[in-house]
Amino acid sequence: VQLVESGGGLVQPGGSLRLSCAASGFTFSNYDMSWYRQAPGKERELVATITSAGGSTNYADSMKGRFTISRDNAKNTVYLQMNSLKPEDTAVYYCRAVRRVTIVTYSYWGQGTQVTVSS
Repeated sequence: VQLVESGGGLVQPGGSLRLSCAASGFTFSNYDMSWYRQAPGKERELVATITSAGGSTNYADSMKGRFTISRDNAKNTVYLQMNSLKPEDTAVYYCRAVRRVTIVTYSYWGQGTQVTVSS
């Protein structure tokens, strides 16, 4: 199982980035996908989630209207479009795959990609 994030980097405040997370080794279309982030000295926090078929999305309040999560099940990839970036968006961004089958939860994490918002 692999989740490989890409697309991070240095961007100026107000700029945009598009993160990608390529999945392999499991049936991607059966899993809800999420993006999390962790800033230095802070706990990891949920950014956004998209259901397995892409029919529903949820966002943390501070990201609503600026970030968009999407997925392409044919490409086994989930995306996070980030607009109007702020310095406080600086963090390592991780993707996560989750599937719950009765009482069993299957969860996989990527290794993260660094996003730095600075002038």
